[in-house]
Amino acid sequence: MPHPGTHDSALVAISILIAAAASYTALDLAARMRATTGWPSRAWLAAAAIAMGGGIWSMHFVAMLAFSLPGLEVGYDLRLTLLSLALPIAVTGLGFVVVNRPGAGRSALCLSGLVMGLGIAGMHYTGMMAMRMPADLRYNRLWVGLSILIAIGAAVAALWLAFQQTSVKLRLLAAAVMGFAVSGMHYAAMQGSAFSAYAPVDHAHGTAGVNQTYLALWVTGTTFLILVLALAAAMFDRHLSEASEHEAVALRASEERFRLLLQGVRDYAIFMLDTEGRIANWNAGAERIKGYTAEEIVGSHLSRFYTPADLQHGAPALALETSAREGRFEAEGWRMRKDGSRFWANVVIDAIRDEQGLLVGYAKVTRDITERKQAQEALDQAREALAQAQKMEAVGQLTGGVAHDFNNLLMAVLGSLELLRKRLPDDPKLTRLLDNAVQGAQRGAALTQRMLAFARRQQLKPEAVDLPQLVQGMTDLLQSSIGPQIRIETRFPLGLPRVLVDAHQCELALLNLTVNTRDAMPEGGTITIAGRQAGEEDAVDLPEGRFICLSVADTGSGMDAATLARAQEPFFTTKGVGKGTGLGLPMVQGLAAQSQGLLTLRSQVGEGTTAEMWFPMAEAGAQAETVNAAPSPRMSSRSLAVLVVDDDPLVLENTAAMLEDLGHYAVEARSGQDALDLLDRRQGLDLVITDHAMPGMTGTQLAEQIARAHPGLPVILASGYAEVSSERTPVLPRLSKPFDQGTLAQVIANAVHGAEISSKIINFRSRAATLDCSGASRDAHQK
Repeated sequence: MPHPGTHDSALVAISILIAAAASYTALDLAARMRATTGWPSRAWLAAAAIAMGGGIWSMHFVAMLAFSLPGLEVGYDLRLTLLSLALPIAVTGLGFVVVNRPGAGRSALCLSGLVMGLGIAGMHYTGMMAMRMPADLRYNRLWVGLSILIAIGAAVAALWLAFQQTSVKLRLLAAAVMGFAVSGMHYAAMQGSAFSAYAPVDHAHGTAGVNQTYLALWVTGTTFLILVLALAAAMFDRHLSEASEHEAVALRASEERFRLLLQGVRDYAIFMLDTEGRIANWNAGAERIKGYTAEEIVGSHLSRFYTPADLQHGAPALALETSAREGRFEAEGWRMRKDGSRFWANVVIDAIRDEQGLLVGYAKVTRDITERKQAQEALDQAREALAQAQKMEAVGQLTGGVAHDFNNLLMAVLGSLELLRKRLPDDPKLTRLLDNAVQGAQRGAALTQRMLAFARRQQLKPEAVDLPQLVQGMTDLLQSSIGPQIRIETRFPLGLPRVLVDAHQCELALLNLTVNTRDAMPEGGTITIAGRQAGEEDAVDLPEGRFICLSVADTGSGMDAATLARAQEPFFTTKGVGKGTGLGLPMVQGLAAQSQGLLTLRSQVGEGTTAEMWFPMAEAGAQAETVNAAPSPRMSSRSLAVLVVDDDPLVLENTAAMLEDLGHYAVEARSGQDALDLLDRRQGLDLVITDHAMPGMTGTQLAEQIARAHPGLPVILASGYAEVSSERTPVLPRLSKPFDQGTLAQVIANAVHGAEISSKIINFRSRAATLDCSGASRDAHQK
């Protein structure tokens, strides 16, 4: 007969709570499964399957314990009970595995839900089969089908929720719904079950010996303990994951900032090397400086940047070895870019070690300091040029002073020899000795002129000079000076403008350069003398203005760099002893500089030498001066009283002797002040001849004083210095030291003649002014 069963309401509530708690725990563990990979993900999958499947079984078992048949003893078969426990765990794990696969779609979700739902329903009916009681059990098909559908729906929902990003609130809501759904499946199946009692308990199948309520509470407690432990593990893992994620985010942010910092640095090439010296990364500065992109260079060895010479000496390996041994390597040198060009680099390589001190790589920083090196080289060159200029200035001052004093000595020697010639008897032996002495003194005078030219203290008379005409007039002289083995070629363009230069000194400079080329071609060759205007291709440091180049090129042996650098130094010569003074090129350089121009030399060993003299172009319309032959020396028409002023006793005495030999009366003064005192005390002096370079008062200053105190008294200035022309004085007759008696007589005659003409002009102007005043008085009287 049918036997109606009853349910313990407290145990029913506990079973529903177990189902909800199991669902929430499974969803939470599934979230951990999604957040991990590898074996942790598989471990969380197993835990989620045990929580879900085991929780469903616990709900079912507690619900079965909540069901009782009054008057009947109910027991459970242990093997079937354990089978009913394993079944939901297995199908739940299988469902999670299928749905967790990459690319799993709706079909996989539905299929897994179907299998999982059937497994859960099978768990229920397997548990029902495990019941042992004195009654028959039958099922209502409608309720069985409904329970299976509920199980499948709950399984699909569980799988879908397990792999969604849900919040805690949604997860709680989903757990409650699933708890009621799973419980609803159980109680729907129980609703379709019918029990018919018959004989007393079947002892052959055994009975349970434990109280159902106690057993239900024990299963409930165990289940909740397992679920709480699983949630605690998930919570702890989530905390660790969040901490790790925060650290990872912070690390990524730090790495990103570091990457942005490195990429933002464009003045430094910063990159890492592994222990073998291969490049691990590359910043924007490295790409800018070296020309390689990261894709082109990462993985290459750092030796790619070194020059062939450095590679031959093993520089890359030495740099890494030094850095590994000392912790740091720093050096400067040439490095190669991608395009093959070189740059001067400052390189720093730091060794990178881990916490245990093991070498893990190198950090390399490279700076392009080519501009700094060029600036330093330019500064060194400027300092060298300044030192050279100061040395040349000092040598020039010394040379000019020596030449001035030597001029005075030669003045006394030549003057005395000339007077001695007039007093010696006509003896050929004495005449030959006297000629030798005069010739030696004249060679000394020529050397002095060269020294003054180098010191830029010679007196120049710049004029408009036609260079082709000047060279043509010197061709015979030049050819005779160099011999028949050397051929001279001239190259001048038509219409070449004239230059502003002292023609006589330019001839001497050209002769000097030609003789130098002869010495450079002992076996013969060709000398090319050419002229041209300065163009843009002429990279010479010329002053402002337009310039003409007069060049002398030979096909001789040429000079090496060391010789070329010293070629213009005074007294430097490569010729043998007695074959050169070392003042030829310095004289030419002095002439060019004093003419506001420049001398440049270009030479290579075996290819000859080219000397270029740059002179300023003469103003348009300037005419070339013609040099008339000087009239023969003559005595002044009358005897003159001449005041001779010189601080050198030898020159003073020699000049006075030449004047007296010419028939004049000489009065001597040792300084400018002595001369002024004599002029104040004595009357009747007709002429003053004064030296320029004197202590206390120069000759030009003395001339100014005489012009104010004794107007009309002619003054002749005797000097070898060019500085005279730089002072603001009236134009005075000049005597260039050393001078001979004939030159002295000619200058005196010209000075006296000029003074007489000036006096007549002044008298004429004074008489005319007097007549104008008389006429004006008569007109006023008549009116």
